[in-house]
Amino acid sequence: MATALVTGGTSGIGAQFARQLAARGFDLVLVARDEERLDAVAAELHAASGIHVETLRADLGDRSDVDRVARRIEDPDRPIDVVINNAGFGVHQGFTEGDPAVHDHAFEVMCRAVLVLSSAAARAMVPRGSGTILNVSSLQTYLATGSYAAIKAWVTAFTQGLAVELHGTGVTVTALLPGWVSTEWHARAGVRTSSIPDWLWTEPDVVVRLALRDVDRGRVISIPTVRYRVLGWFARHLPRFTVRWISRRLTARRRAPGPQSVGSEHPVVDRKDD
Repeated sequence: MATALVTGGTSGIGAQFARQLAARGFDLVLVARDEERLDAVAAELHAASGIHVETLRADLGDRSDVDRVARRIEDPDRPIDVVINNAGFGVHQGFTEGDPAVHDHAFEVMCRAVLVLSSAAARAMVPRGSGTILNVSSLQTYLATGSYAAIKAWVTAFTQGLAVELHGTGVTVTALLPGWVSTEWHARAGVRTSSIPDWLWTEPDVVVRLALRDVDRGRVISIPTVRYRVLGWFARHLPRFTVRWISRRLTARRRAPGPQSVGSEHPVVDRKDD
């Protein structure tokens, strides 16, 4: 039976990947920081699908934990067929304010960990001639909305570079670029979302279903839903000064006081990988 490893697999998009892969018959390795939540999700998935679920408590901001996950991916006695790099968090601190360690931590979790775990997956999968690596990026790849957009632009570029490197090996590599997804992520981050039209929201099960369809088709870039593919096309082809103007508007609206941001305990960083 095939096995998939999902980081940040206990909530949001990661949990949906776990559910839909379980429904396909995959055994799972779930990676997250919260051991109690890991155990609860593992029990739920086993009960629903009868699959084996292994849990691995790890903080991907800790390099020793990242190395431990990489060793699990490369274990020849327990092969991993699919690696989903989903763990991450929002960064709402500007480049010139606050503590630079916030940005350092974001790079560790959403860049370095993705690099290390994707590379480990490639080393394990290429000799077998098959495997799947999916890195969750964002449509903010095409915008200029601060540290998070810059990090996700790196993820998208890295994933495409890895896809080029692994072309013809039997290992597929995909970057998932969702737009606004209806999860707890925004509310926990204290991000104001009331100005976002209802038609822009996408349910996480739809995002994951379309992403897995694109993986099956061997696509390197997956942008779920037609509306976001259209918006992505415009973001790539509009003049850059127009993109920067749009980015300023989005950033101002996101930081404006609103019912979801008042009293937030985590106004700068929101983890979604627990």
